[in-house]
Amino acid sequence: MKRSKRVIPGFGLSMGVTLSILGLVVVIPLASLVVFTAQMSFADIIKTITRDRILASFRVSFLTAFIASLINLVMGVILAWVLVRYKFPFKRILDGMIELPFALPTAVAGITLTSLTADTGLFGKFFGIFGVKIAYTRIGITVALVFIGIPFVVRAVQPVLEKLDASYEEAAGVLGASRSKIFFKVILPEIMPAALTGFGLAFGRCIGEYGSVVFIAGNKPFETEITPLIIMSELQEYDYPSATAIALVMLIASFVILFATNLIQARSAKILKGDS
Repeated sequence: MKRSKRVIPGFGLSMGVTLSILGLVVVIPLASLVVFTAQMSFADIIKTITRDRILASFRVSFLTAFIASLINLVMGVILAWVLVRYKFPFKRILDGMIELPFALPTAVAGITLTSLTADTGLFGKFFGIFGVKIAYTRIGITVALVFIGIPFVVRAVQPVLEKLDASYEEAAGVLGASRSKIFFKVILPEIMPAALTGFGLAFGRCIGEYGSVVFIAGNKPFETEITPLIIMSELQEYDYPSATAIALVMLIASFVILFATNLIQARSAKILKGDS
């Protein structure tokens, strides 16, 4: 009986290295949250995460993250459409600038956005004429989260648009469909799974964002105080169980978002496989 040949030489070693890195970088830090939280009773955990100030921070973080992700969902699709379907000068520069929120340190982004949207800033002074205050409000937090979340939607939708067969659009046009009907009936169903994936990734990133938000938020309790700042405050006071209990809520929320995102991706892949 012939021994089956290995498809990938060195599979055992590479898998061992992969699992080791995964354990050190992901599993152990996440497990430490559970270990520290386990020092508290279930009643103490509930009491900690349901304090008025904590609940207010949850509302600020989740609400602004959700609104920013919705804005990114719409604007990200538009940006991806422009980058794929149109040719114009400096297109490569604009395409590269989409990655800027990934490369720019979050603290630098926060300070820059704060200086622009403050009462004396370029945008803050303009909107102040109409009585709209941006910096140190939830609007400012949303602006910062839009900035750091937009690449997720653009980079998720862009490859799908590039691979989209134009013959379907041409066929719909020949049959008399309007441009808007072609978009909503032909194009949108194809890019929607990718757009929702980008939305989920942006939402997951936004709820835990700290560096770009802490400066522009103003950190007023019950108004603009974000949950990551609460966690940092608890750590500075050496209250590790409370900090990890609050962080565990954010971790569970992130897992739920990522699970939903992976579910959308799996279902989309299954549908595409069935069509082929």
